[in-house]
Order: sequence, then C-alpha cells, then structure tokens
Amino acid sequence: MTAVPGDDANANKVRLVAVRDEPLSVDEVFAAVRDPRAGGVALFVGTVRGEDAGRGVTGLGYTAHTMVLDQLRAVADEVAASYPVLALAAVHRVGDLAVGDLAVVVGASCPHRGEAFAACRALIDELKSRVPIWKHQLFDDGGEEWVGLP
Repeated sequence: MTAVPGDDANANKVRLVAVRDEPLSVDEVFAAVRDPRAGGVALFVGTVRGEDAGRGVTGLGYTAHTMVLDQLRAVADEVAASYPVLALAAVHRVGDLAVGDLAVVVGASCPHRGEAFAACRALIDELKSRVPIWKHQLFDDGGEEWVGLP
C-alpha cells in the first residue's frame, strides 16, 4: 500500500507512511527521518517474539482495514503537530510473519534526543492503539488468538 498525502503543515515532516506485505527495512526508515537539523533520531523496531504470556508463538499474521493508510497518516500528522518533529516515518507489515521478523518500524527526528524519544514513543503507542491492524497469533500448543480486534 502506498503512502497517502497528509495535511500541508506536516507534508514535509511525515516522510514515510506505508503498510507492506514484504520484509521491512530499518535502514529505509532511518534514511527517511535523517535530517541535518536533528540532534536526536529515535527508532523503534517491533519484532515477532517467540513467546507471549508464557505460551510459545510459532508465527502470526497481520490483517489491516482498507482505511489503514488514512489512519496511519492521521496519527503521524498528529504526532508531528504535537512534538518539535523534523521528520517522522512509520511502516507496518501485513501478511504472515515468522518469529524474529520485523513487524513495525517507526522513527522520529527532533532537535534534541528527549524530544525524539518522546515523539517516537507517541507514534508507536498511537499506531498500536488507533490504527486498524489486527494480529492473529499461532501458538505451539495448537491454540490461536486474535489481538486488537474492534
């Protein structure tokens, strides 16, 4: 899925917003948020873990609503407007993933490191809270679980 345009005020700040069914790149997100004015760049990389709540995870699948890019862009625009952001990026994976695969990569650059940490944390927290992406976990005991359904 390709990025969707944001509002004019944040057009140059939100540099990458995407949902993809192929492997993600930390380097791509880092390159998107690099800025010579930045004193701090913060990245968050979410991976598929092999255990959840004491149960072994064998894999999972992510499914997204058709409006996922609009929602992801809206979240990024809000974070860009709320923090002294120079650049933001957010990329989430959909489809079937294995333990260790990258599921989400977000980044923020700001004049100072504390601001970059705060903006990056707000971006991932709001993404996880509000963007319509659902996780279907498969466990080694044969069980399964949907996470994040409305």
